[in-house]
Amino acid sequence: MSDMTPLDQAHAAMEAAPQEDAARLRFYERLADAELFLLLEKEAEGDKIAPEIFETSDASFVLVFDTEERLAQFVGRVAPYAALSGRIIASMLAESGIGLAVNPEVAPSSILIPGEALGWLSETLTHAPDEVEAKVESFAPPKGLPEHLITALDMKLSTAAGLAKMAYLVATSYENGSRSHMLGFVDTLPGSEGALAKAVNEALTFSGIEAGSLDVGFFVAKDPVAAQLAKSGLRFDLPEPPKAQEYKPVAPGSDPDAPPRLR
Repeated sequence: MSDMTPLDQAHAAMEAAPQEDAARLRFYERLADAELFLLLEKEAEGDKIAPEIFETSDASFVLVFDTEERLAQFVGRVAPYAALSGRIIASMLAESGIGLAVNPEVAPSSILIPGEALGWLSETLTHAPDEVEAKVESFAPPKGLPEHLITALDMKLSTAAGLAKMAYLVATSYENGSRSHMLGFVDTLPGSEGALAKAVNEALTFSGIEAGSLDVGFFVAKDPVAAQLAKSGLRFDLPEPPKAQEYKPVAPGSDPDAPPRLR
C-alpha cells in the first residue's frame, strides 16, 4: 500500500528521532488509539478468541495489522480476525508476556513490540486523573504550552466523537492564587466525563511533558462560563457521533468493559 496510515507516520517519526522520548510516546499513543486487526487461529467462539501466535527463539507475539488489506496481504488467503483497539489488545496481553508483531513484512511501520513494553503501555493507559474542586477566578488565552501538546489534544479529541460538542483550552487563575490551564468541555454527553478526563490525561502523558498538568471542566452551553471560555479559549470541535446503523451482533472486543477472553 502506498498511503501512509497514522501509525506509519508515527512510526516514521519515532525512527527518525530514536533519542526522543516524545516521538516514541506518540507512537505508542497512536498504537493504543488505532483499530487493529488481530489474526486468529479460527473464528471467535462467543467471547473467546484464539490469536495466531508467532514464536521466536526467545519470545511469542500475536500478529496485528492497522488495515484489513495489510492483514490479507500478509496471509494471502481468507483468514479469521478480530477488530480491536490497541488499548484492548494491550490489556488482554498485559499479564501473558506475549508481544505484538505490528504490520509484519507489509508496511513501513513493521515492528516487534515485546511483552514488557506492552505491559508498560497497558499500565500507563489505566492511570486516571485526580479529582479536585477549585473555584476559577478568571480565564485568559492559553500561553506557553508546547505546540506538540496542542496537536496531541487535537488528535485525541478527534477520537471522542459524540462525547461533547466542543472544548476550549484556556489559562486559569483560581481563588486560592494558583494558576493553571484547563480544557473546558461544553455540552458533554451525560456519563462521558470520566472518559474525556482520561483522554486528556493520556494526551498529556504521551506528549512526554514531565510533571505537567491540565485541568478539565464540564459546562453546558447556556452556562455564562461557556461564553467566557469561548471569548478566551482555543476551540476544539469534536466530531459528530456516527449515524445509527442497522443492528448487528456484538463482535468480540467491541465492548471495552468486556474484552474478549483468550483461549
